Amino acid sequence: QSELVESGGGVVQPGGSLRLSCVASGFSLDYYAIGWFRQAPGKEREGVSCISHSGEFTYYADSVKGRFTMSRDNAKNTGWLEMNSLQTEDTAVYYCAAGLSDTCAPIDYEYDSWGQGTQVTVSS
Repeated sequence: QSELVESGGGVVQPGGSLRLSCVASGFSLDYYAIGWFRQAPGKEREGVSCISHSGEFTYYADSVKGRFTMSRDNAKNTGWLEMNSLQTEDTAVYYCAAGLSDTCAPIDYEYDSWGQGTQVTVSS
């Protein structure tokens, strides 16, 4: 059974950091782009960041540029989202997704495998 599992969410104060992990099982991420999306209460899901299968191409939404960093290790079948200088506006459920692509795009229909989500809460 193919699945993605996120972990690393939690509660953090403004200015703090979290590192989200996305582990794939049942399939290899070697040819898959990885995307991170988030959905806050009452808001639409938005693409936060993505990384191409080789790691050469990355994308960051303007709202997280300079604060969030994506990385991956295909040998470990894992991707990460390092989140620094977290703000209250970053509070949301974060989802990782995988899709076959040479590059990557922050568009949800480009991805066909999704994790269950992990809650990130930024609060003082």
